[in-house]
Amino acid sequence: MRYRVEELARACEVSVDTVRFYQTRGLLPRPEREGRVAWYGTSHRERLERIRQLKDSGFTLTMIERLVAGELDASEEALALAIAGPLPGDAATTEESLTLAELAERTGVSAPLLEALQREGLLVPRAADGEPRYTAADAAVVRSGLQLLESGVPLSELLELARRHTAAVRGTAEHAVELFARFVRDPIRADAADEAEYAERTVAALHAMLPATTGLVTHHFQRLLLDTARARIEAEGGADGSGEGADLGDRGLEA
Repeated sequence: MRYRVEELARACEVSVDTVRFYQTRGLLPRPEREGRVAWYGTSHRERLERIRQLKDSGFTLTMIERLVAGELDASEEALALAIAGPLPGDAATTEESLTLAELAERTGVSAPLLEALQREGLLVPRAADGEPRYTAADAAVVRSGLQLLESGVPLSELLELARRHTAAVRGTAEHAVELFARFVRDPIRADAADEAEYAERTVAALHAMLPATTGLVTHHFQRLLLDTARARIEAEGGADGSGEGADLGDRGLEA
């Protein structure tokens, strides 16, 4: 079957501009030409449907380019899908997907402020159909930020805290990914009987390690935060010579 560009776009529920954009990115083969008419075929429609499926699964255009170019094998594609797809244990991710406007309505926070939180790394959306999407977990993060604002923390200071936290945590995340690649993925690759086993075991390891790692980091940060607060209270108590501030801090934190 042959399609003009308008017919292909309509059949795949995308715009003509999208079809042409994919062509410029090398995601879609060039059409056949008869005079001034460009003709697309079944392979073009299948490719567009494949791209849409990958976008719906959370793949970025860069990753889609590598997939359609054949740069990733089946096992690497499975791992990439696991990373882009729903997070293990995050039921909200599979139950709902909120646009920025819907997140703003859900939380009562304006879209510009949400965009500011996203720029500073406090919100990290996941891609769906090429657009950023948010979950109930993201709404909970926004509500936590609101609690800090309502407690008296200025917005500028909250954004600065998010900026500094993102800069510090990104290095930790990059190191954790390197550890996974070196001590988990690579040994599985060397030991697996075939690509299917390698993909299955690697994805299973990722799903097991992600909640364990995030739980460890969250617990460590909470304890470190409390320890830092305790030290601050003790230092301030020692400065006025009373020692009462430290005792009060101990009782408050232990409570």
